[in-house]
Amino acid sequence: MKWVVGKVVSNKMQKSVVVAVDRLFHNKLYNRYVKRTSKFMAHDENNLCNVGDRVRLDPSRPLSRHKHWVVSQILKRARIYQPPSPAASADASAKAKLTAENHCS
Repeated sequence: MKWVVGKVVSNKMQKSVVVAVDRLFHNKLYNRYVKRTSKFMAHDENNLCNVGDRVRLDPSRPLSRHKHWVVSQILKRARIYQPPSPAASADASAKAKLTAENHCS
């Protein structure tokens, strides 16, 4: 087997991730390309993967009933939204009040 590239769709397990791998194949009857998605469970030793990361999977010996792949490389990290903390928003509103008072007087 050879390595595959996919996107992490779940990392809720310890040391395991679920990766969706897309592939295209040509349908001869309709003369169109069809996209199919396969989901693989893979071993992530240090829990480094997050949902949305693009990873490369290498085949390995069976590690459990469903895990036959290992995450070998994280190709691209997902951009994760982190909402601003309440303290940061309070500081921003205090600065806005100060600037408004300075401009008004």
